Amino acid sequence: MAKLSQDELLAQFEEMTLIELSDFVKKFEEKFDVEAAAPAAAVVAAPGGPVAAEAEPEQDEFDVVLTGAGDKKIQVIKVVRELTSLGLKEAKELVDGTPKPVLEKVAKDAADKAKESLEGAGASVEVK
Repeated sequence: MAKLSQDELLAQFEEMTLIELSDFVKKFEEKFDVEAAAPAAAVVAAPGGPVAAEAEPEQDEFDVVLTGAGDKKIQVIKVVRELTSLGLKEAKELVDGTPKPVLEKVAKDAADKAKESLEGAGASVEVK
């Protein structure tokens, strides 16, 4: 049997149906004890160090942290009670013990609304 060049092999593969090509790949894997799998995403090496091939996933859970009560402490306590299911005593303790998280693992829009409400009452707030 004459040896075929790579171009000749490709020309033969072009004439095959997908089913025939799939069968060929299975037989090739069995014959040579290999696996024809797509290569995994590689890490690109840069002069300054490795760079990840995939971007970090976007954050979808946020914590609203009260960092200060400000001058209107009573108003802040009222807003904390509205945002949470805390009673008066627990809300006061939360406000007195800043920095403390008011809401944890909430959606972006809920975190923004809570921040806006607390800042409107005179508190200082961080969203993490």
